[in-house]
Amino acid sequence: MLEKLARGCYRRRRRVLAIWIVAFIGMIIIGRVGAGEYSANFNVPGSESKAAQDLLKERFPERSGDQIFVVFKADRNVADAGTRQKVEAVLADLGKYEHVVGTVSPYGPQGASQISRDGTIAFGTLQLDVQGPDFKIDEGKKMIAAVKAASGSGVQFELSGQAIAGAEQVQGGGAEGLGILVAMVILLISFGSVVAMGLPILTAVMGIGIGLAILELLANVFNVASFSPIVAAMIGIGVGIDYALFIVTRYRAALAEGHDPESATINAISTAGRAVIFAGTTVVISVMGILLMGLPFLQGVAYGPAAAVLVAMLASVTLLPAMLGFAGNAIDKLRIPFVGRNQKHHRAGFWFRWSRQIQRRPWPAAIIGAVAIILLSIPVFSLRLGFPGDASQPESKTSRRSYDLLTQGFGPGFAAPLILAVNVPSGSADAVGKLETRLRTESGVAAVIPAQFNTARNAAVITLFPTTDGQSVETERLVHRLRDSVVPSTITGTGLKVDVGGPNAGFIDGSAAISSRLPLFIAVVCFLSFILLMSVFRSVLVALKAAIMNLLSIAAAYGVLVAVAQWGWAKSLFGIHSTGPIANFIPMMMFAILFGLSMDYEVFLLSRIREEYVSTGDNGLAVADGLAATARVITAAAAIMIMVFLSFVATPELIIKQIGLGLAAAILIDATLIRMVLVPATMELLGARNWWLPKWLDKALPEVRFEAPHQVPAEKQPAAG
Repeated sequence: MLEKLARGCYRRRRRVLAIWIVAFIGMIIIGRVGAGEYSANFNVPGSESKAAQDLLKERFPERSGDQIFVVFKADRNVADAGTRQKVEAVLADLGKYEHVVGTVSPYGPQGASQISRDGTIAFGTLQLDVQGPDFKIDEGKKMIAAVKAASGSGVQFELSGQAIAGAEQVQGGGAEGLGILVAMVILLISFGSVVAMGLPILTAVMGIGIGLAILELLANVFNVASFSPIVAAMIGIGVGIDYALFIVTRYRAALAEGHDPESATINAISTAGRAVIFAGTTVVISVMGILLMGLPFLQGVAYGPAAAVLVAMLASVTLLPAMLGFAGNAIDKLRIPFVGRNQKHHRAGFWFRWSRQIQRRPWPAAIIGAVAIILLSIPVFSLRLGFPGDASQPESKTSRRSYDLLTQGFGPGFAAPLILAVNVPSGSADAVGKLETRLRTESGVAAVIPAQFNTARNAAVITLFPTTDGQSVETERLVHRLRDSVVPSTITGTGLKVDVGGPNAGFIDGSAAISSRLPLFIAVVCFLSFILLMSVFRSVLVALKAAIMNLLSIAAAYGVLVAVAQWGWAKSLFGIHSTGPIANFIPMMMFAILFGLSMDYEVFLLSRIREEYVSTGDNGLAVADGLAATARVITAAAAIMIMVFLSFVATPELIIKQIGLGLAAAILIDATLIRMVLVPATMELLGARNWWLPKWLDKALPEVRFEAPHQVPAEKQPAAG
């Protein structure tokens, strides 16, 4: 099928290129016109935070949404008449925005707890009837602009809350361009030709443009967080360029062997293209497996990368053969001096000598590589899941400045309130007051705002401010203590039903849900990859070793991420402003993506080793030849992937920094310690046992091959007739 597809796209290249251009332009237009609103529902089905929201939505809808904090600092004291007039005018103006159903002023009946002791800092609240992620981004940006314009004359206004954080998130832009620029430089060094460099870039740009348009349309139906497009762009650029790199490399090799451009194209698509389909499908399956977790806020995280990889795969096996048809024998034209020169036979190169050196001393190499991986993995035992708060944002954002003012005036916990939703049976209203009193005496509680009842007085809301911020372990412990002992012991016999919720409690519930389901997810992905690898390489030990080494490289990447983001090692080097937990979905997403991406290198390296072993029967020589023949392209592909991921670390969003850093670390470890040290060392130690497969299992497994079909170079083919 791939041969027919490659031949058809090659011979009808003008039509194929036209279809892709029309699809690219058309999808971008459709995506812009029909784009849904980016959002994210962080509630966990069945959790206590979700129960709290459901109760309020049913009985107290005007308090079912999130809040926006309007924090201000007054040089002349909050009580100053001019300051008060200005603040009330700002609150009145902000109260007119859509979805704002109420305002609470620090000058009102409940205002005493909203003014700092020194009287210079205070805050008002805007009550929304929607969750923060569902608040329109444009409305949030208008609010930010309004308070910026109102600041001055001794009064500084700042905003915070989930709605504001969403409005301030960077949607992408510069990082994508930087990633492509870096990839162009690496491709030029690798190929030495502008034409050869341009083909992977073209397919990647086409693929990511269409992939992002698909994601924009999906936002109409699913929960797609505002950071999902930049994650999709990151993955799409990396895999799009890498997939095309593998195919173009195989095409150039076929030309060098004497094939004409058409047969070289068919050869490349039938071998490297098949590996691309296999690896890309693995990525898509792994990422889409995230949906099995049943958490709505992970939908965008799954669909974004899946759409980007699917389009990249399609471009690699349709658009790229067409472009190879245009390039033909001119693939190496427009050469860059002194780079990408034709390489000698792989046995005369550095990597063959390196492999032989490893094979002469396999035990020391294996031990050194394993120790290095273990040392890098040690921090993973300190991994703590959470969600980046305002404290992690740069000072250029109003959310961060609001956090700083709240912390200065009231303490860090005022930026992370907990919302207690109370189901109040008839005649139990007095018990709510007793609960308030008990909460005020609990350690870790900074302040409690008196309960607000709905009109029917069958539901109430109590707002509680911890003494520690939302990312603190102490705050998480407080939530569990309230739920497990404090609240139940206080309301026993009263008829009240109390659920502890709010955005911060929702993040805690999300982290707990992911932590409990992550081991099963990892086990399923590992098992499926083990079966797939056995089908490809017809070996139990090769597949088992590959799965174990994938786990090791990912564990080491987790360790690097923890050391930098949680422990703060070299954090300034990556533009991280403060330490904190790892965003709760990142380990799962990293695992799903990296297991598929590592399959690229696994298939590319081991399929060549397998091919050499079948040909010679010499395991040691097959490993050395396979490594030497593929190391250059694997190194180039890994370098591209690493630099693309690191380019996204330059974005101001901590979540994107963590994703980019984690993925870059994993690819670096995988392409160096794993592929270039542990693989040749362990395969040398195992010897012929590498290719052991019981006969009954050989018959049961489906067979997947990546070997090139038998083709005779054009000049050696017999003449027609």
